[in-house]
Amino acid sequence: MRVALVVERFEPAGGGVEQVVWNVARGLAKAGDEVHVIARHGEPCSGVRLHPIPVPTLWQPLRLLAFSARAGREGRRGEFDVVHSFARTRRQHLVSAGGGSHADMMRHTYGTRAARARRLSPRHAVQLAMERRIFADPDQIVVCVSGMVRDEIARRFGVAEERLVVIHNAVDTARFDPNRQRTAARSLRAELGPEQGTVWLFAGSGWRRKGLDTALEALARSRGDARLWVAGSDAPAPWRRRAERLGVAARVRFLGARGDLERVYTAADGLLLPTRYDAFGLVCLEAAASARPVVTSALAGAAELLTDAAVVVADPRDAGGFADALDRLADPALREKLGAEGRRVAERCTWSHHIAALRDVYRRIAR
Repeated sequence: MRVALVVERFEPAGGGVEQVVWNVARGLAKAGDEVHVIARHGEPCSGVRLHPIPVPTLWQPLRLLAFSARAGREGRRGEFDVVHSFARTRRQHLVSAGGGSHADMMRHTYGTRAARARRLSPRHAVQLAMERRIFADPDQIVVCVSGMVRDEIARRFGVAEERLVVIHNAVDTARFDPNRQRTAARSLRAELGPEQGTVWLFAGSGWRRKGLDTALEALARSRGDARLWVAGSDAPAPWRRRAERLGVAARVRFLGARGDLERVYTAADGLLLPTRYDAFGLVCLEAAASARPVVTSALAGAAELLTDAAVVVADPRDAGGFADALDRLADPALREKLGAEGRRVAERCTWSHHIAALRDVYRRIAR
């Protein structure tokens, strides 16, 4: 098939969306498809033809609108069998709702009243308008990264069931293999302490939405000597002050942005992610692939996959519930049991499975 993938930035070292598109492009090329990428910025990738789209970048709403219009024209000009967008663009055959519903993300993150106020912001207004138009288009297939996202979109926008396809995110099980990382992980654990007691990893950007406030309070309420490593590029100063107020500053270590998360997962004892909204939450699957137990909220889409490999707390703001989970998982035997099950789940979520599921949808569209 002749496939065009649409994404704003096409690069292997970007965020979650960028990494997904990079792996999808390589997987499609390996499967024999002719792969094109329409992007405003991109890096060379073997077997992939890049179509750069210059757009103004000084103001986000204008950037989104300009990229949508120009990517749509490029997609029509190319006469592709399938145009698959991973960005908020108006015209394509199918769109990935990798971030879920922007409207639901705002509601869960800010609360109903504050979300209404933020709708007046041009940045949010443009994204919400684009979302409504995409989901109202009966000719577009919507790829949902979780059943949670599928149900939200169906309920909020009235999208017909046949237009919604769930394809869970994939994980590189070789990169996150704990056996391959064990020696390096021991070295990292020694380098960072060595930390005594159970060490929990909080990983990702957007710490407010990911629930770092709940994680710190849970740490303060837990009965044992659990510790927390925080990995990501957000500004740590206000969170250090919060940890000091809670009396847990000595048990919290900010690691900054890390390019070796595969080693960090194995060095830690588990993942703690009280997220207020994650359409999927790839870090949950990466931790599972690393044979580490996951403690997360019911608003992480990945929780539906990790039923026997995670402790899932219904309310992301329930610090007491997360503290109880940390206390239960002070037991090494229970952590090992959940970690082993998580690895088994991850082995069913490989990129080869993901690409095969996508190509099934592409063939349906091409016909």
